[in-house]
Amino acid sequence: MAQLYNNQHSYGLVAILLHWLIAVALIALFASGLWMITLDYYHPWYHRTPALHASVGIVVALLVLLRMLWSLFSKNPQQIAGRVFTLMAQAVHVFLHFLPLLIAVSGYLMVTADGQGAAVFSLFELPPLLEAAGERADSAGRFHLWCAWSLMLLSLAHAAAAVYHHVVLHDAVLMRMFGCGCSTPGERV
Repeated sequence: MAQLYNNQHSYGLVAILLHWLIAVALIALFASGLWMITLDYYHPWYHRTPALHASVGIVVALLVLLRMLWSLFSKNPQQIAGRVFTLMAQAVHVFLHFLPLLIAVSGYLMVTADGQGAAVFSLFELPPLLEAAGERADSAGRFHLWCAWSLMLLSLAHAAAAVYHHVVLHDAVLMRMFGCGCSTPGERV
């Protein structure tokens, strides 16, 4: 079982749970978004899916912010790979953290373009920050979709890099995100 906090050799339980919860939720949101735009007006889920999609999206954005805060106040494990891999990984992680937030903001702008607030699971409502502007929904929608596809492609590259580390480089990069980090940073698996 992983420790609660990160240490120099591996990620802790909080970082691991946030990572996988956010990853699964983002994939589900992407799939539901693609499915949602195929529904016709009379489909039983036509009106329910956007509200559910928006609610989950807002919760995921909050989880991403929590993950970012956790990363700021929790030391990350020591880098295993060389300088080039480390710089590439850092750049990818910046985009993996900020793209979901851009997606959430553009989704919020779409939902509130009619001047109505964004309900979160019917528990509370985020008020619209801008006046109603229907044309904003189209621009925000295009940006939302572009960012979502970018995030999925970047996530695929991120996963491929983790598998590359495991299969080709035989290091512990992948296993650390499953709570199975090596005891020393350069140890092979």
